[in-house]
Amino acid sequence: MNRISNLFLSSILLLQVMVPQQFTIKFATLAPEGTSWLKAMREYDDAVRKESGGKVGFKIYAGGVQGDEKSVLRKVRIGQLQAGGFTGVGMGEIAPKVRVIEAPFLTRTLGEVDHVYEKFGKEFEQAFEEGGFVLLGWAEVGFVNVFTNTPINRPEDLRKTKMWTWEGDPIAESAFHAMNINPTPLSVADVLTSLQTGLIDAFYTSPYAAVSLQWFTRAKYFVDLPLADAAGAVLISKKYFDTIPKDLQDILVKNGRAYIGKLTQMNRKDNISALEDVKKRGIAIQPVSEKDLAYYLEVGKTARRSLAGKLYSEDLLNRVEAAVAEYRKTNKSGK
Repeated sequence: MNRISNLFLSSILLLQVMVPQQFTIKFATLAPEGTSWLKAMREYDDAVRKESGGKVGFKIYAGGVQGDEKSVLRKVRIGQLQAGGFTGVGMGEIAPKVRVIEAPFLTRTLGEVDHVYEKFGKEFEQAFEEGGFVLLGWAEVGFVNVFTNTPINRPEDLRKTKMWTWEGDPIAESAFHAMNINPTPLSVADVLTSLQTGLIDAFYTSPYAAVSLQWFTRAKYFVDLPLADAAGAVLISKKYFDTIPKDLQDILVKNGRAYIGKLTQMNRKDNISALEDVKKRGIAIQPVSEKDLAYYLEVGKTARRSLAGKLYSEDLLNRVEAAVAEYRKTNKSGK
């Protein structure tokens, strides 16, 4: 009798092992292996698999192997992929209004950034859902600055550079257009090669991204004024998400907010460390005078207004600008 019982139990255990994963979420990102971005995603995947008993998990495609963000988005929409890690360019294809977060020279401190997310987060989530996606977590890239091969002592010097802009990115285009700069549009995958060949000699990104992508090896100067705070998000197809049972949806969302939220904090620390690293490697920090700061802030207003009615409504821009101004009044330290 014991032998029969043991055989029965062994059969049950074998069947449990053989039960396939019910939901495999194919996820793609431009982020390279070895970065905090991928570390956080793998921790997120481990937590989801553990809590769901192996019923749901991610298959991660890193380093842009599934193409740029527009290619990933197209593949999600036709069902080849189910989710992706997107920066502003990809998010703008889904919910254009969300890009107000990255409006040129809008925010200058992390406190201001956090205030905007806190105040408008639900509205942005709704915009994603209307675009066919569910937000699993915000994955902030961080403040982006200009890196160049020539010193930038005044705004006019930027016009002499061969500036890169992300192909199809209206935010960057509006900022550079307002400064009378004619950048060269390229995909992210082509930037390093183009820096090496001299097609471009200036670019904008966060310090951590510059180090992770090795772009910083082709720069000598860093302009000490952020163009914008670059947003990021992990998004899943709503069509696919709706096929997942509610208990598993809750596991995905709960852990997404926890682990991707943790990524934002890690990324902020990484950006500080990366900036110190590029300084040690000889990249000179170019300060911005009060006079030039006033110029850039005026450029930001012009660029932001030029996008009202195209990406976001004028009403939304007014509300976001008012929220930032309100925060500055009550938080003089800027933290």
